[in-house]
Amino acid sequence: MLTDIGEYTVGAHLKLIKECDFIDYNVRQPGGGLKGLGELDVVGLNFHDKTAYLCEVTTHIRGLQYKSNQETVDRIKRKHERQKEYAKKHLTNFKNHKFMFWSPVVPVGYITDHLASINSLELVINGEYKKCIEQLRLLAKNTTHDSGNPFFRMLQIIEHMRD
Repeated sequence: MLTDIGEYTVGAHLKLIKECDFIDYNVRQPGGGLKGLGELDVVGLNFHDKTAYLCEVTTHIRGLQYKSNQETVDRIKRKHERQKEYAKKHLTNFKNHKFMFWSPVVPVGYITDHLASINSLELVINGEYKKCIEQLRLLAKNTTHDSGNPFFRMLQIIEHMRD
């Protein structure tokens, strides 16, 4: 499965802001079968502080929405359960597990209220998402080295353009 730009955005933040040593995209449960069909969009591992970041990424610029508000919330809940299961099974060497949901445009109201009630899920949505992009833009403005992330490289190009 191809990595999309939203996933690269999250990967850049994990690598450059959260200082993860390793980033992987579209991670599937080992062993195949039905469990192997569900993927984790982005996994970041910080070996220094033993933190694993497991991220679901939805980059709908017209607003996060599946069939209905309820279906949208239910789908994110199922994905969060997959994150927790994966961490419990495969990331036991990491003392900290951070479960995150990233989306730039989430309708405020039913969806945000219900997502906020998921205790162990950190929401990086709307304004928080924008703050993370601003952190990356500032870093891009002050660096020139290639980090190996296409999204961050594009920010560097934009931030270093001349008139």
